[in-house]
Amino acid sequence: MIYPVNFEQKIGFDLIKQKISQLCISPMGQQFVEKIRFSSNPEQITKLLDQSSEFINIITTGKAFPAKDFIDLREDLSQLKTPGSYIEKEILFNLKASLFTISEIISYFDETDDEEYPELKNLLYQVDFPSELPAEAEKIIDEKGEIRDNASSNLRNIRQSIESRQKQVLRETKKAFEAAKKSGYIPDNAEITIRNGRSVIPLKVSEKRSIGGIIHDESATGQTVFVEAPMSFEINNQIKELENEERREIIKILLAFTDKLRPSIPDLFNAYRFLGLIDFIRAKALFAIKTSATQPTITRSAEIDIADAKHPLLYLTLKEQQKEVIPLDLELSSENRILIISGPNAGGKSVCLKTVGILQYMLQCGLHVSTSPDSVFRIFDSLFIDIGDEQSLENDLSTYSSHLLNMKQFLQNANKNSLVLIDEFGTGTEPQLGGSIAEATLEDLNKKETYGVITTHYTNIKLAAERLPGLINGAMLFDSKEMQPLYKLQIGKPGSSFAFEIAKKIGFPKHVLNRAKKKSGGKHVRFDQQLQQLEIDKIKLQKQQEKIDSTDVNLNRMIDKYNELLTSIEKSKKQIIKEANEKALTIIESSNRAVEKTIREIKEAEADKNKTREIRKRLVQKKEELLSEKPEKDEKKKRKEKPVTGGDNEKKQTGSLTKGSFVKIEDSNIIGEIISIEGEDAVLNVNDVVFKTSTSKLVATPQPKQKNVRKKGYSDIVSDINLKAANFQLQIDLRGKRAEEAMSMLQKYIDEAILLNIKEISILHGKGYGILREIIREYLHSVDEIQKFGDAPIDMGGAGITRVYFR
Repeated sequence: MIYPVNFEQKIGFDLIKQKISQLCISPMGQQFVEKIRFSSNPEQITKLLDQSSEFINIITTGKAFPAKDFIDLREDLSQLKTPGSYIEKEILFNLKASLFTISEIISYFDETDDEEYPELKNLLYQVDFPSELPAEAEKIIDEKGEIRDNASSNLRNIRQSIESRQKQVLRETKKAFEAAKKSGYIPDNAEITIRNGRSVIPLKVSEKRSIGGIIHDESATGQTVFVEAPMSFEINNQIKELENEERREIIKILLAFTDKLRPSIPDLFNAYRFLGLIDFIRAKALFAIKTSATQPTITRSAEIDIADAKHPLLYLTLKEQQKEVIPLDLELSSENRILIISGPNAGGKSVCLKTVGILQYMLQCGLHVSTSPDSVFRIFDSLFIDIGDEQSLENDLSTYSSHLLNMKQFLQNANKNSLVLIDEFGTGTEPQLGGSIAEATLEDLNKKETYGVITTHYTNIKLAAERLPGLINGAMLFDSKEMQPLYKLQIGKPGSSFAFEIAKKIGFPKHVLNRAKKKSGGKHVRFDQQLQQLEIDKIKLQKQQEKIDSTDVNLNRMIDKYNELLTSIEKSKKQIIKEANEKALTIIESSNRAVEKTIREIKEAEADKNKTREIRKRLVQKKEELLSEKPEKDEKKKRKEKPVTGGDNEKKQTGSLTKGSFVKIEDSNIIGEIISIEGEDAVLNVNDVVFKTSTSKLVATPQPKQKNVRKKGYSDIVSDINLKAANFQLQIDLRGKRAEEAMSMLQKYIDEAILLNIKEISILHGKGYGILREIIREYLHSVDEIQKFGDAPIDMGGAGITRVYFR
């Protein structure tokens, strides 16, 4: 049930339909717009939303979709059901164009993968399209809308005869014209012209009988007559007979085509309905893109969680003015079913209520809504609204009487599956009495477990929301320092009307305001102001705290990262030393073998001087070969080694380490102060960076100068972070990657983003079967530093890109 009957006008849905209708190509699509109806069937709503989502994908990522010649010929085709009737040439031309459009749409879907666009293909499966008709129409009529010469052999012969006689007429007319000209019968500068569809010769009126023939016309002055030559007259009569024969042949061709067409008229009606429906879905998709609308989750359960909601009409208006809409976040549940919104006038209460109403109605009409795709909407069986002034002189209704009649309808018909929207609850009569009736009405609606959004200024209604279970207060925030509304809804506490502040801002007389404050009680006014400003300051502090927490988390991650780096360096160092020892051992063994061989050869040479000299020469060469590797190794060693403070005076003293001692990590230049010792682990402070390491790796060292330590440790860290920040990309492309490879890349990318305090990134994973998208989002759920994530806007990639926002 929808109440009242002008519900769509009250929430602005009539304007939504008007804008969608303007995006349609044909009247067929516009007819479907007018048939948009509210539904409470979740399956039907989901089906309509899926159709629009699929067409959004076509528009944004698919190839060009056929978008011309959406022509409705159902009325013309209905006249052809009678045997003996035939299709007109103009209708045939439009029929051919529209049939080709339908054929192109069918081919478009046939060329896509089986799993793509399932809902749109279901519509196509209901169409039994006569595929032979477009080719038949193409044989008969050309691109200019004329019947082709080769539509039949007889027509071709007739037209050839007509063309031949027309040339003959022209020859005879020229011949007669030249003869008359030589005789002086023709006025100066006159030429052959056309009268009544025939070629005629202009003659002086005095010579009109000189060549015979038929007079067809005369000039305005009466000085010239236009005469058809005698020979041309006979040939033109023959052409006339041939043209009549041509018309009879064309009708014969059209009759034959219509006879073939007639059995397919019911199928064509269905095909044109499909064409109009595609036009309608396309228009809905275009409107969704224009309003940045998405497909949220729908449910029959008690939960409602609307995030980043925007009124579509307000969004379009401000977009033209290059302004932004402040989004609305709203939650309703079985514990808090009715939201009571209070706050200043012109603070956004009514806009908030209308936004909820129009988005809920649009969704249940199968339209995408301007919210986050993570929003959850509940499906209601009935919607009620009381907004605006319904006073009527004809029906003798005052403003308050009309409100009471609406309340009566709500109390009689609302239930736990109803959503009630009431603006300025209780106004229109004496405040105390109006407030009492409103409170009693609210209590009864609450007992019915009705859901609702209600705006009010009445204190007793705000107090009822604090007192009664099932109700919750909400406030439209107002900055009393800047004296301007913030248009932001905060749920949990009531708001102030800020009547005095608004009056002061518009220049209301000061002395009148002062008297009003005394009459209302100054304490109440001051308390109202302080309470509201405390809420605004609280929000600002929360944002600052979030930044601090985020920085702290990033710092801890950075420490862990550099601890891992240090461990890796130590492992590499051990491996290098091991390889050097093995190489040295090899060199020694090789040297020993060379010496032993030399001694043996000298003995065998029996002190032959020449032989001995030669053997010694070979030994020297071997020595030089072994020593040639040393300079290279020494150079590498010099590059790797750094001076170690303390020299030989340093001793490894793991047993005497205490809190406050300064130590150096073994085989490194990292120096820090021990904060605490926990068993075999020590907690160090190195340049204000705190981390844990094993005491077995620590060597006692004198307290260094703070300046040098800071320079060697902190600057390296900052330099590394600056380098990472300079090279960091705000988007990562994981398309075509295997799941393991993609997750490895993503984890490293997310870690760097957190380390660099990046606020927003994009993950390009494509659409496909959605497997990679699910794996990525499952991982994102596990990262505490991520505030939220979701699909990118449609014009920026839609479901093919996940946008991630960090805390």
